[in-house]
Amino acid sequence: MNDRVAADHRPDPLGVLDTLEAAAWQANDPAFVAALAQVCSVQFGLSPIAAADHPTVPFDGPGWRVATDLDESWRVAFAFAEQFVVDVTGITDSDRAALGAAFGARTGEVVFLIYVADMVPRVSSALAQLGAAPLSGAAPLATTADMPSRPDGLWPAIDEFIRVVARMDRLDPVTSELVRLRGARQHHCRMCMSLRNRTAMLAGADDEMFAAVDTFRDGDPAAELSARHIAALELTDALIWTPARIEATTIAAVRSEFDGAEQVELVLDVMRNAANKIAVALAADAANVEDGYEIYDIGSDGDPVYGLSLA
Repeated sequence: MNDRVAADHRPDPLGVLDTLEAAAWQANDPAFVAALAQVCSVQFGLSPIAAADHPTVPFDGPGWRVATDLDESWRVAFAFAEQFVVDVTGITDSDRAALGAAFGARTGEVVFLIYVADMVPRVSSALAQLGAAPLSGAAPLATTADMPSRPDGLWPAIDEFIRVVARMDRLDPVTSELVRLRGARQHHCRMCMSLRNRTAMLAGADDEMFAAVDTFRDGDPAAELSARHIAALELTDALIWTPARIEATTIAAVRSEFDGAEQVELVLDVMRNAANKIAVALAADAANVEDGYEIYDIGSDGDPVYGLSLA
């Protein structure tokens, strides 16, 4: 058994992440995956997701824009992917329409693939910079020929990853919720911004702390955020905006405030939360409430439960 598996035999989050990466290749044309992976990773100078027999990409970096032999649908996907990676809030209705016209029923699958190609390199880089557990390495990479096709697509693997990470519990619930809310606001996910976690609130999180997620860089001493909270928020921002170059001061703060297992959970939390980029990209992020916020929590299966109260 993989030595990263917890004693209670819950699924191993890093192992599930490895499975997620493999599923990206299984569910799509390997040549398309290889090209899209390069487009996504090059935006921040990261290493792309890869298989042992990574297909040759017919362009270098942003060279897809001038390549003469690319399918037009690939160009549409690459342009969409660049905006998704750099700042998902910049995706427009015309971008969505173009992607839908190019891929039809497979539009969602393309966005799922972009999410994996975007986030897995960020996680791998962050863990390496922190000196935390490696992303994988227990077994050699499989070849694309060895990977069975996945007619059910990529979403089941993403969903499993999300639920497994949601059930991790080394981080305290307040820190986890502040990190989630910071990511929600950076990606402008309406649904995510409208939620507050019940367990975190019962553990002491309040409206002042939630507001401080936006203002923690302003030096307000009354913000109620601890050094631990601020270190987590700094790392969240780094994973979103500068994943290949996390500041040394941020690395030091995170190492000081969190043990190795907490660091891994913190990084994976950011990726899990960033699944909101899928909803934002597809304009499917509408909130359940028009005013105020909705209280939610995570069920025993890792799925969110909405419409709760503190009582």
